[in-house]
Amino acid sequence: MKKFPIDDFQEVVDDVLVRHRSILDILTKLQESTGKINRAVAKSATYCGCIKIHGEKQEVPMDASYSQLKKYMSNHVQGELCDICKEKVEHELASNFFYLTALCNVFNINIEDMLSNYNEQLKALGKYGLL
Repeated sequence: MKKFPIDDFQEVVDDVLVRHRSILDILTKLQESTGKINRAVAKSATYCGCIKIHGEKQEVPMDASYSQLKKYMSNHVQGELCDICKEKVEHELASNFFYLTALCNVFNINIEDMLSNYNEQLKALGKYGLL
């Protein structure tokens, strides 16, 4: 797949978003799209069955260091999304990103700069930046 600058996407979102330009519309559409992501993932497990979700307590040895935690942690998902479910989840994620981008546009936040700054912060602070 061809890569494209995020700035291009941000401009397109600004051009095509006409009806829901109000911050209230954007916030509620962003929340609605998050619910649709949750629903698409849940249906992949409950309706399609291509994935199974086994939520259970994460078992970590008491003497494990923070750097070792990753090897003990599970995402609780078994299997892989089938093509149909993957397409649906991707669509819902893209819609969510659309409204997140619209929110950035309202506040004049450049996504590429924001992500670059956050990436540098993660690199500098590492595990301590997530606390």
